[in-house]
Order: sequence, then C-alpha cells, then structure tokens
Amino acid sequence: MKGAIAAGHPLTAQAGARVLEEGGNAVDACVAAAFAAWVAESPLTGPGAGGFALVAPADGSPPRVADFFVATPGLGLADPAGGEMHAIDVGFGGDSETTQVFRIGGASCAVPGTAAGLDALHRAYGTLPWAEVVAPAAELARAGVELSRPQAHLHAILDLILRHAAEGRRLYSRPDGSRLQPGDVLRLPDLGDTLDRIAAEGAAVLYSGDLAAATAATVAEGGGRLTPEDLAAYEVVWREPVRVGYLGHEVVSNPPPSSGGILIAYGLALLGRLGAASPPGTAEALAALAGVMREQTRVRDDDFAAALHDGTLEARLLDEKAVAAAAARVAGGEPGLPEPAPAGGTTHVSVVDADGNAASLSSSTGSGSGVIVPGTGIHLNNMLGEYDLVAGARAEAGHRLTSMMAPTVVLGPTGPRLVVGSAGSVRLRGAIMQVIANVVGHGLDVAAAIDAPRIHVEDAHVHCEGGFDPTELDRLESWGYHVVRWRRHNLYFGGTNGVEVRGDGTLAAAGDARRGGDGLVVG
Repeated sequence: MKGAIAAGHPLTAQAGARVLEEGGNAVDACVAAAFAAWVAESPLTGPGAGGFALVAPADGSPPRVADFFVATPGLGLADPAGGEMHAIDVGFGGDSETTQVFRIGGASCAVPGTAAGLDALHRAYGTLPWAEVVAPAAELARAGVELSRPQAHLHAILDLILRHAAEGRRLYSRPDGSRLQPGDVLRLPDLGDTLDRIAAEGAAVLYSGDLAAATAATVAEGGGRLTPEDLAAYEVVWREPVRVGYLGHEVVSNPPPSSGGILIAYGLALLGRLGAASPPGTAEALAALAGVMREQTRVRDDDFAAALHDGTLEARLLDEKAVAAAAARVAGGEPGLPEPAPAGGTTHVSVVDADGNAASLSSSTGSGSGVIVPGTGIHLNNMLGEYDLVAGARAEAGHRLTSMMAPTVVLGPTGPRLVVGSAGSVRLRGAIMQVIANVVGHGLDVAAAIDAPRIHVEDAHVHCEGGFDPTELDRLESWGYHVVRWRRHNLYFGGTNGVEVRGDGTLAAAGDARRGGDGLVVG
C-alpha cells in the first residue's frame, strides 16, 4: 500500500490519493487534498480560511502542530471601531428544527492563514514539487464539481451566506438566478487562476501585492478591519501538541490556545478512568458520555479563556486529582452546565503513507462571511462573528484566535493507530472523542466507528442521533435525562474523516457520509 486518505468530499480524497500514487508522502497528499477542498468544499474552506495541521513523522521525531488559524485584524488602523455584522438564522434541515445564528459581513472577517499554513507544511515535510501538489485543485476548479446531494444540502443551508453579495450570487447561482441543486456543476475558474498564481509564486502571493490589496479593500468596503499590513504580518506558529494516555495508546491533538484538543484529551482521560464496561449504545454508555460532555462544559468557566493563553490549562485539566474528581461527578450523575453552540463550517483531511507518516489537517471559513473578493474566488471567513472564538481574547491586532478544531493522531506501540478529525463546531470534539472510543475502546473498524450514531449534550438536552435502540433511549429518559431523538443521521453531529492502521499493518479509510466524505486506500 502507498497510503490511505479520508476527506470531506470524494474529489478531495482523490486529489490526495493521486499525490500518494505519484510517490508523495502523507504531507504532500494532505496539502494537495486541502487545496482541492477549496474547490470541492468551497462553502467550508478556501484561501480565506484558517486551520491547523498535526504531523506525526515516521522517523521518530516528535509530532508538531502547525497553527495557521485566523488572527485579529486592524494593523495600521487608528480607529478600533468596525462596521456592523449581519445576523443570519440558519437551520440544519432534515428532521430537526435546530437552528444557529451566523454573523457575517466584512466586520466578521479575521486574517486568514490557510494558504500560509499549507506552504509552511510543505516546506517542512513535503517531498514533491510545490506546483505538483497545487495542480489537482487548479484543474478541478476549471473542470467543475458536480454537486452531490450532501453538498447541495450544505449549499441550501448556507445559501443566504454564499449568495449574500453580488459576487456570491454570480458564483453560486443557476442561470435563472436560483440556488444550485444536486447534479449542477459548480465551476470556479477565478479560484483556478488564484491557485495557478499560488503554484507559481507560493502562498506569499495572497499576503502581499495586488491580491492582498484587493482582499483588504473588499473587506473594508463591507465595514471590516482587515488591512494589507495584517496580511503581510501573518505568520504560521509551530506548537507542541497536547498528549493524553487512553487505554494503552497516546492521543496527540491540537494544544491551547485552541480549546478542542485539550477538551478531547480531558474527555478521554475521564472515559479511560470510567472504563468501557458498558457496550456502546446502551443507556449506561450514553449516560457516561453525557456526563463526560457536561464535565467538558463545566471546565469552560470564567478562567478558561484566559488559561488557554497563559500555558496553565493542560496541567490543570489533566491533573490526576482533577480527573478523579470529575470522574466521580460523572459516576454520581451530577449535572453539568449549558453548552454554548456557535456556528461553524469545517472540513478535515486524514492521511497515512506507506512509511507510517501521519498528517491530520482541519480548516474552516466558519460559516463564511459572504465576502468574496471579485475575480479571485477568495471567500473570507467570519470568525470574528463567532462569539465562542473571541470571548475572553485580547482585542489587539495580530492576536491568534482560539478554535474548536482538533486534528488528532492516536499513537500505538508501533506508530499511528488512528488519524482523525472532524467538522461540526462545538460538536466536533464530541464526534472525535466518540470515534476514538469506538475504535480504541470498543474495537470497531474506522468505517463502523464513524457511521455509529452519536450524541451531543446542549443545555439540558441530550441530542441522540438516529440509529440508537429506542429501548435504551427510553431507559435513559427514565433516569431523568431530557432526550432529543433525531430520526436519522445529520451533519449537525459533525463530519469525521479517519484513517486506521490495523493490527496487521494494513490501512483502512472512511469519510463521514453525514457530510459526503470519502476514504481511499492507495495500493
């Protein structure tokens, strides 16, 4: 086998698989797939996004995280005030009336980092020429992407954002002015031209010169504070990952100042202490998961945001006494706290190559800001509109925002056991935690682990995805839990893509059908 890849769209996975076929390593494939996602998953990621990548090299050198998430804008501006954001109420569709408020417009745009991050990853670990890993995405932008039903559903959910302004209506409309439908082909030739420039000149082309000036000007027209100085000053930050032991494995994930990885580590520490005696899907197992999720929310107190930035959080949360006390609360059924539910649109790529190198990459434009730079295909993020990301953070320009994104690698005695990550905003940490528990704790293969129904705790409600045994949900309700029953799988519960290394050394890959994902093993 040359490797395996899982991603949020079949064409994204195919771009990475092509690079593996051509002799590229896991990082080459991950970068190629991430660029392809700019096209195949353009409502979720792109040159205006931010993200993180975790690389676990096979040569024994320590895993590292590349932080290329968004930063607070405003360098060179004397006036700290920005324009007003636009509030859009969006539903998830399907069998639920659950909605979220998305705040968009120029004032919501933070400094993007994805292009700089992909460039830094390739420089640090890539083996193929840069132009070769960008090429599949540029080709795809011109050839077009036929919208599948999951993708068309996503376009429908985000339609008020994607087509908020004239440039979005030009790109994401049918000739008759209506929104795109399943089977329609979306072509993004302007983005193809931008990708060609990135292939020829490097990611720096987005951070200085005419493209940077056009990006800043477009955001400013919408009341935003992104400046050419912000783009020129942006830098990728390399970080040491957070680590936690779980059932004889080591889970490595995104560290503070982002919150997703440390909360997953905390949750797995609790699950490991509680044990996995109850079969998955039973009322006992669901109650334990709900308790762990409530404990994850409990620790997000008034000091949490500050602790993300002062370097003390990992030691405090993973302290043996703290974990023991939290496990006792879970076992005792003590209630937790309400869970805030920010918006978010994320996509993820997981790769393992033949040598055992592992790469896990998540990127996001949030819900998208609706601000698209004319003639470039650059859709800016709306991260300043996500209260959960900016609450408690310092407001000075250049400050790196926190994030829930948590690219993760589970290491066994001989190397990677599972490479995983997810979309889903505040729900992604629960999705990742449940998939890890399913694979490592319950022995499910990666496809079954991802397809298994999930839960999410929000406020006093335990949301249970379709697929659980109704009898077990009845038992859970009889214990006093307020159960919200979903009839089917839904993208509300995340979009988790993973690659598994089996005990015999063979590979398996699976994408999440909730968001149209796909997994490929390259022979």
